[in-house]
Parts: sequence; structure tokens; C-alpha cells
Amino acid sequence: MPDSRVESPMVLQRRLLRACRSASGRMKVADSLGTRLTGRELLTRILAARSVLERVLDRDETMVGVLLPPTAGGMVVNAALALSGRVAVNLNYTTSQSILDTCIAKAGLRHVISSPAFLTRVKLDVGERLLDAGGLRTQLTAFDKIAAFVHATLTPLPWLDRMLGLEAIRPEDVLTVIFTSGSTGDPKGVVLTVENVGSQVRAIDNMLHLSTSDVALGVLPFFHSYGYTTTLWTPLTLDPSVVFHADPRDAQTVGRLAREHHATILMATPTFLRIYIRRTPAEDFSTLEVVFGAAEKLTRDVADAFEKRFGVRPWEAYGATELAPLVAANVPPSRQVPGRPVDSREGTVGKPILGCRARISGREGTGEVPVGEEGLLWISGPNVMQGYLDRPDLTAKVVQDGWYCTGDIAKIDADGFITITGRESRFSKIGGEMVPHIAIEEAINQELGAADGEMLAVITAVADARKGERLVVFHLPTPRQAQDVCRGLAERGLPNLWIPSPDSFAEIEEMPVLGTGKLDLRRLALLAQERFASGDQA
Repeated sequence: MPDSRVESPMVLQRRLLRACRSASGRMKVADSLGTRLTGRELLTRILAARSVLERVLDRDETMVGVLLPPTAGGMVVNAALALSGRVAVNLNYTTSQSILDTCIAKAGLRHVISSPAFLTRVKLDVGERLLDAGGLRTQLTAFDKIAAFVHATLTPLPWLDRMLGLEAIRPEDVLTVIFTSGSTGDPKGVVLTVENVGSQVRAIDNMLHLSTSDVALGVLPFFHSYGYTTTLWTPLTLDPSVVFHADPRDAQTVGRLAREHHATILMATPTFLRIYIRRTPAEDFSTLEVVFGAAEKLTRDVADAFEKRFGVRPWEAYGATELAPLVAANVPPSRQVPGRPVDSREGTVGKPILGCRARISGREGTGEVPVGEEGLLWISGPNVMQGYLDRPDLTAKVVQDGWYCTGDIAKIDADGFITITGRESRFSKIGGEMVPHIAIEEAINQELGAADGEMLAVITAVADARKGERLVVFHLPTPRQAQDVCRGLAERGLPNLWIPSPDSFAEIEEMPVLGTGKLDLRRLALLAQERFASGDQA
């Protein structure tokens, strides 16, 4: 469905200077480490960091690794690299050493900016590539500090643009490489341009009408495109301020920061929202106006429980790393424009954002299906990635004539709202029929008495010689017997083909979750292979 609302490209680096200058006397960024910076102080630190990095890094060193949690310091490093025309590669610190090594090798990184203390905490090693962020600060000279302050405060912005070489930056220049989570396979380097991310910032502003009174809670990691775009570049280039905390599962600290800074915006995943429902004092989120649950399905029971506890309803948005990441979103009632058609609909992921178009094809990727019918979801717009790093073959498989194939099964109604009904990787073909994992998951969780959207069981599958695939259920400790659960599923009206066999249930101590808050589907598939591929019951 077309969207003709298109604006001219935004060069983020130039917008950064103007946003910080306009916020010169008010708080622009804070974090749980005690840092609190005005726009002037933030820009001064960014310019000073840029000076040091220009001396330390090789002239031809285009890509630079960053292994830092979401903090004011992490924001400064990313912004400084962008102002020097380099590509920040934010690396996943919740992954394994082998996957980290793979990502470093794929990006050809010579240096990774981190800190020895942080690396020890996350049990990772980058070897001789390490650039100690704390050590870099000690290399600041008095001249660096004075020059940075003068330029942040007094230098006319057009002069500063020219001095930093920002006029030479083009919208199609690469801004970052973000590696996919690896939830369903080996991570791929997604190459995102200045305009990919810039178009997102325009769309978010158009949707939420952000102002200087907005304060975002930055709990998402920068190695995830959701956090990179919404809590790094959006506050860096627009009016809102942001407050960072490194651990999104630390519900008490997240709540305290929200209360102290009167946070109005929370971008999170349903997994993290569940944690806040259980552990965050209700009054801590009393100032929230905009809450999104994205990166995985936001179920109605999670939305209901969050609204009941905190008085604000979370809304679902949808995206993909390859799309920088936002594709569609429901506009919360507090940000709806009076007189315009309603821009939210329960059960959907909303309408396509500014500049994006969506269409549905048959499951084989050919031919557009009628309105309201299910099929593969394709997206086109200024947010479609430049491609996978050094993998034109993989890029060609998912991007065709400017359209990106999401791999998700969806439908679009007559008003343009998109409903995600499943993911290709979350279906099993059993006896020739497509069986949806998510629908079965929801039924099993209800049978197990899940409250407030908690996840007590998850579905995956293994190959089966007779039926094609066999459903596998991993569940947390429960007194319910598998046979009893299966009977309950039948009583709920689930087709026989959808009901796992009682000998396909296995207990696990905790759900495998990625650092982004999404289920680690790859880990689940490996567990299923280990326990069930030969037909053995765990």
C-alpha cells in the first residue's frame, strides 16, 4: 500500500549538532552511572572524543567496533565516530565468544572500543584490538577540551559543518553495521546508511510529535537496531532527552530512573514489559505516555496487565534489523492528532510508517494477494538496508527491486493496518499442513495458568520421517502432566494435528533469551535436536 508522505533526506550528523546546540542549557542525556549532561556538555564531549579518535585510529580505518552498554559514554563514542565519517559496529556483549569473534572477523575490525572491567563482567575478550574507553579519555589534551568547548558553544553551525567535513556526507553513506541477533541462524552484518536511519528518525517524529518535554528511557542495547535507532539517534538528533541503564531486566533501577527523570517514553520488548509488571513499583511509571512492545509479539494479556498496573497501555510496533528497524507502529492515543483517522488498532502492528510501503505476496513470493488475505510480507522504502556485509548473494535473496522480504506471514486490511500472523521459521509443515507455533504456544501457556503474559512454555520442532516435522514443547517446571495438557488443548478446540504428543514435552530451568529480549529460537532448535531428533524423550 503506497504512502506518498515523503520528506527530503536527513543527514543525521548535521542534525546532531543542531539538536545539541538547541538543548545547550537543558539536560540531554543521563545514565544510571550518575552522568548528567546538557546539550552543550554532550556536544563538547562528542567533539573532544572525535579529536582523540582521529589521532588514535588509522586514517583508512573505516569500521570501528564498539562493545559498550547503553550509557552516556556509549552515545558519545557512537556520535564521535559518526562525526569523523567512520562506521560504528556495535557488538553484542550477550553472545558467545565464538560468535563475537565471527562478527569481528566479518567486519574486519582492527579496534574495538570497550573497557577491561566491562569485558570481564560479560566474560568476553577482544585481544589486542581493545581500545580502552577510559584510556582514551586520558589522552585528551587541554587544547582538545578548550577547542571542543568553543566549537560546541560559539562556532557558527555552518562553519562547524565545514570544519568537520559534514557537508561531504551523503545520505547513501554507511552509518553502521548491525549484526542480526542470530536467533534463527548465524549472524549477518546488516549495512545501514545515514538515510536508512535518518528516515526512521523522521518517521518517529512524524508519528509521536516529540518535544523538549519528552524523556526516553534507554534500556535497549545499541547492538540491536531497535535501541540504536530509537534511543541513540532519535534523542541525539531531535528534541527529547534520554536516560540510559545498561540492564533492561533491572526493573527497580529502570523504575527509579523513570521516576526521577519523569520519563514519558519507553521502548521495550514484551519480555521486558513482563518483568516490569512483576517488579517495578506502579508509581515509578506514572509519567509514561508512550510505551511500545516490539521485537516479538505483544499479546493482549501483557498489554492489559501493564495498563492495569501503570495506567498506560503499551502498543505493538514491528520491524526488522534489515529495515533499520521500524516498519509499522500503532500510534498511542496520547499522540493521536485530533481530526485525523485513528492510527492504532488492537491486535495489529499498526500502519506503515512515513515513506514505507507494504504488500503481501503468496507464500512462494509470487503474485500479490487480495486485501485481507495472508501471505509473505514485503516492505519498500528509504529504510531498506544497503545489503548484507560482503554477501551480495544473501542480499539478492531477500531484496528484489527495492522490496525486502521479511519472511513473516501477515495480512493487510482495507485501512492499511498490518497483522502479523506468523513467521516462516515459526511454522511446521506436518502432514502437508502449515501448523503455527505461536498459536499453540499461547494455548499451552493458558493451560499452564500463565499470568500477565508470562512465558511458561515454547514450541519448536524437529524433523520427522513420517509426518515431515514433529512439534516439541519446552516448558518451565510445572506440576501439570503432559497428557493432561494435551487433553486441555483438545478441549480448547485445537486441531489434532496442532496438539503435540505427550512424549514431546521437556522441562527446562529457564527460557533461553537473547540480549535483545527475544526468544533464542536457534538455541531452542539445538536443544530439540539434542533431546528429540533420535526420538528420545528428555
